[in-house]
Order: sequence, then structure tokens, then C-alpha cells
Amino acid sequence: MRTARSTTWNRPATALVAAVAVLAALLGLAGLAPVPAHAADGRAPGTAAVGLHVGNGRLLERNGNDFVMRGVNHAHTWYPGQTRSLADIKALGANTVRVVLSDGHRWSRNSAADVAAVVADCKANRLICVLEVHDTTGYGEEAAAGTLDHAADYWIGLKDVLAGEEDYVVVNIGNEPWGNTDPAGWTEPTIAAVEKLRGAGFQHTLMVDAPNWGQDWQGVMRANARTVYDADVTGNLVFSIHMYSVFDTAQEITDYLGAFRAAGLPLVIGEFGGPADQWGDPDEDTMMAAAQQLGLGYLAWSWSGNTDPVLDLAIGFDPARLSSWGRRIFHGANGIAHTSREATVFGGTAPDTRAPTAPGTPTASGVSPSSVTLTWPAATDDVGVTGYEVVRVNGTAETPAASSTTTTVTVTSLAADTAYTFAVYAKDAAGNRSPRSATVTVTTGKGTGTPGAGCFVRYRVAGEWPGGFQGEITLRNTGTAAINGWTLGFAFPAGQTVTNMWGGTPAQSGSAVTVAAAPYTSVIPANGAVTIGFTGSRLATNPAPAAFTLNGVTCAAA
Repeated sequence: MRTARSTTWNRPATALVAAVAVLAALLGLAGLAPVPAHAADGRAPGTAAVGLHVGNGRLLERNGNDFVMRGVNHAHTWYPGQTRSLADIKALGANTVRVVLSDGHRWSRNSAADVAAVVADCKANRLICVLEVHDTTGYGEEAAAGTLDHAADYWIGLKDVLAGEEDYVVVNIGNEPWGNTDPAGWTEPTIAAVEKLRGAGFQHTLMVDAPNWGQDWQGVMRANARTVYDADVTGNLVFSIHMYSVFDTAQEITDYLGAFRAAGLPLVIGEFGGPADQWGDPDEDTMMAAAQQLGLGYLAWSWSGNTDPVLDLAIGFDPARLSSWGRRIFHGANGIAHTSREATVFGGTAPDTRAPTAPGTPTASGVSPSSVTLTWPAATDDVGVTGYEVVRVNGTAETPAASSTTTTVTVTSLAADTAYTFAVYAKDAAGNRSPRSATVTVTTGKGTGTPGAGCFVRYRVAGEWPGGFQGEITLRNTGTAAINGWTLGFAFPAGQTVTNMWGGTPAQSGSAVTVAAAPYTSVIPANGAVTIGFTGSRLATNPAPAAFTLNGVTCAAA
């Protein structure tokens, strides 16, 4: 259920509105270090795969086919008589359903026979089945919530039912298993539950939900994801973020999803909502678009029977009566009907491994000081081209610049009077990427002015650890006109390097760093400011850069 607190069916009447109020200050305080090709214990992720498994940060089927969840949540434990639901969900195009179960701590326990019937129903309807225990919701803050350890014991009691179903079932250990009280306590019980299930012989892909009622607004899962992942001896672990009113801006959403993708850690949006309520207005359009662009799964809340009807996808469990939320999820842009692909384990076609041909050479038009429109001849594919990725080329390095589902795109956030080289890749629905097109070099127009002394940069280190740190750079426009498109320049004085960034696109050569604005930070209003954050590596010391330039002009700094 989309609130600032929980998706518990009978949630408390009060809500921690403060969680939303402090999001902006806290969500970015924890960064993710890249995950190495092999975990700390030397095992290769996915080596024990017997069905659905993780490889290179992606959820894969047994045959190696990339599987991207597109589906919904279904409240089976409260509505066990709604046996038509899975067939109706499938008919609307879903490839996955997340099924609410109870381990008996808070609600009526779903028996082994009942769970076996749910799995059989999923398989009969050609759906991948994510099974979750809901009793853990809000532990530490919700007095009635159960522990992850109790949930793990429940799954162990179902081992005979679930063994052999690794191709079809993902075990989501516990729903939103920590509230807002001391969410740092989430990490150790999560690791313990994973280790307990592996020790009991479970080979399924496991899914773990974030604390803060699933929304991780304090960044605990984001900061500790690598530690949790490395604790799984099989490497078959997927993280789940729940996105409701805490995630009401594009920047918050893309920063969070992008951090996991950049770190090579598997992530799905295990629940999300869209309609506005008293806690805020979630940006579901960005959630769905970003998930599609990054190849991440999403599971909307919820099919029907929600105590807040605005989140019912189908009114009264009737697929012919979709709500506006349901129409958005199934038939809207980046919705289920347009992006879902059935798992090949159900007898679908073999994995598509043939890449599209290279697109034709792009041509430039509409060149301005901060943008350029690129157009190119289409690529071809044996199945079908689904989109294009435009990259900036600098020697042997490439930086993502834009994406499009057509053969034209406008690249924004460029610096004035600057030469850029672009190329294009095509991709298909299976994620195959074409060879790169030939390049085109474009010089942007001269700007009508520069920020000059009207810019101010504040640099700070938000946190440090051995060999790494997290930094924050605030750019303020102290001039009288808006800055539309910018490039920041600085040099690290002590061998530091940027490993991941949000709010801008970095490029580094030796100590010199340049940062191009992200689309959502490209405009700095007069007397306004934008903030970019990053994680980096460091040596023994970590001094701040001595000077900064914005569009080539030196800024005041502190």
C-alpha cells in the first residue's frame, strides 16, 4: 500500500511524514562501490545456479536468457478465494506475479498445500512466481511484525514444496522487514536469514526488501548491499526497493536505480504506486521509464482488494474494470503490455542472441549552444530493433548521452562552443547490442554569455572509508540569468578517482575531471543551485580540489 510507511494491509492510521521531509538530505548519503567480478570469498556469482539465477548483476533463466520482471502484486493471503486472479493478470500481459503469503505470525498461515497450489497456478498461467512473507512488515516499529528469522523458518518448512521449482519461483524472504526505527539494524538479520536458507539447502534466487518500510530513504540497503550480496555463497540474490511517495522526483529515482546498476548489483522495483496521496505524488512515469531503460524488473501494487481503492489495478478483482492506475500500468508508456516478455522456461522461443546491424552514420541538425539533434539510418534485426543508445566518444572512452526508440534524438546539457563526437548503438528486446555506428563530430554554438563571477562551488566530503569516499558538489548560479547547460571542471590533488556519480556524467583523464550536466540538473536558475553526488576511490589523503570552472570560467569556491 503506497504510504510513507508501509504496504501492510491493515496499516496504522498514523504515518511518519518526517521520512519524506528529510529524504532529500538523506537518500544520497550512502553510495555503492562497484561489485567485483568475484565476491570476497572467491566464489563466482551464480555458480550454484539450477534455475533462475544471477549473473553479471542480471536475473537470468537457467538457459542464460535475461529475464526482466513485468508484473503485479496479488494479496493471496487475504483473498484466497480469488483463484481467477493469476489467469486474469497473465491475460493482461504480465510475466511475473508477487504473491502475498503469511508465515502465521500476524495473519493466518498459508499451508504447504496452499503454497503448492499457488506455485502450480503460476506455472499453469506461465508466470514466474515471487513468493513473499508479509508478516515482517515494519519490524522494529510495527509491534505486530515478525522477524526475518521466523520467516526463514517458514520457508524451510516449505522446502519439500519448493524444491525443484527453482526455474519458476523466487523466494522474497520477508516484506519490508524493518521500519524507520534504527533501520541500520536491517543488515545483520538480512544476512542471517540468507545464510540460514542457504544452509538449509535452498538454491532458489532469494529476494530481500529494503528497510524504511521498503523505501530505504535513509540509504541503509544502498550502503550495505554489497556486504549482504557477498554473504550469499551462491551469488543468487536480488535486492528489492519499494517506491511510493518517498520517490516523487526523477532525480531520486534515477539516482537510486542507477547506483545499483552501476555497481553490478541486481535490483527490482518490488512494489510501487503512482496516484498521489497526502504523503506525496510518486513519479511512476520515471520509475517505469528508468526500469525499462536499465533493464530492471518492476511489480506494481496491487491487483485488487487494497484498503485504499486508488491502488487497486482492477476494481473488485474484475479485469474488465481496470482503474486509471491499472490502465497506466498495463497499457501506458513502458507498461506491461508493451514491455513484458514471457519466460522461455514455459516453452517460448530460444534466447535471441543475434545483435542488430550497426545503425547508419548520424547527421547533426538544430545545433545550439547547449544541444544538438542527431538523426541516423535505422539498424535491422532478425526479431526487431527496440531502441537506440547515443554515446559521446572521447578517444577510446564512451559516455552515455541519450536514448531513443526512434532514429532521432536531441542531446541536451552540452557546453557552448565545444566539439563533441557522437555515435549510435542499436539494441533489441533481448538486450543484444549492435556494433557501433560511424561517428559524427559537432561543435556547439557560442553561448550568449558565461556565468563568470556569478558562479559559486561548494565541495564537501560526505563520508570516508578505507580506500574510498563519498563527495558532494553544489553549483550555485549567483548571476542574473539562468545557466542552461553546463560543464564543470576540476582536478583532484591526491590521486582520487570518481567511481560513480549522480546528477552529472563524469569523465576523468589523470587528475583532471569534467562533469556534464544530467538532463534534470542542466538548468541552474538565477540565484539557484543544483547538487551532484559521487563515490570515489582515494589514497592515504583526500584533500579537496583547489579550483573549479563552469563552462570554462573560474568560479568562487569553498
